[in-house]
Amino acid sequence: MKVLIFGAKGQLGRELTARFGGFAELLPLDLPGFDITDAARVDAAVDGFSPDLIINAAAYTDVERAETERAAAFGVNVAGAFNAAEAARRTGAALVYYSTDFVFDGRAAAPLTEEEPVGPASPLSVYGFTKWLGEEAARRAPRHCILRTAWLYGPGGNNFVEKILAAARTRPELRVVTDETGCPTHTWDLAEATEALCRAGAAGTYHVVNSGACTRHEFALAIVEMAGLETPVRPCLSSEFPAAAKRPAYAVLDTAKYARTAGRGMRGWRGALAHYFERRQEQS
Repeated sequence: MKVLIFGAKGQLGRELTARFGGFAELLPLDLPGFDITDAARVDAAVDGFSPDLIINAAAYTDVERAETERAAAFGVNVAGAFNAAEAARRTGAALVYYSTDFVFDGRAAAPLTEEEPVGPASPLSVYGFTKWLGEEAARRAPRHCILRTAWLYGPGGNNFVEKILAAARTRPELRVVTDETGCPTHTWDLAEATEALCRAGAAGTYHVVNSGACTRHEFALAIVEMAGLETPVRPCLSSEFPAAAKRPAYAVLDTAKYARTAGRGMRGWRGALAHYFERRQEQS
């Protein structure tokens, strides 16, 4: 099996490279040597390697900066997604594209299934809108698999876990919002789930997150506790920290479809977080 990975140097891309590298011939590509927004470069890479599977893990993920750096966000999340999908369509390769809970408006009262309607008015931010457009682009490939995930963290990433740890070690106390609820997801589990879906020949849209849900405050409490730190984590509201980008208040993703297809469910978010800390310990 030949697998081409766009965004191979990101926290998810590195996880995918390690996992698929165990059984497939890989071509990992990323900045600065490769730019997914360059359609000619994408076509040349795909034509030269002839992959069976294209995994597009390239993304502009800075939610706040996307509000002002719109061209950059649209370039990677929309044009890049289009380039990868068009190359997959033209060559017959299967395509995996990663999307986000930010495509939803956050007004749901129960876990969201893949059948929940999503349209141009659903996302609350530029980032969410570009990822929705990326989904639409990915569907150009007849053999596509769109994986929506959330609150992603992995080794070497600039993620919520690492930001909380850094703050807890330098501040007398932390204040974290209680009015944002979602599903923390370890890159290890998302990469594992990606392999499972690919082996099952899955197609369409899937929600892939660690099971269970929590608020940002509950997530931060667990991070500080597992790190063995004693920094107090106080609850607050998002209105106390005005931000350029709006976040969905409730974006819990239902993973039942994934479980039916893969033949197993996703592990709980607390167990996944504990595993992340074990990996950090090993790497240090």
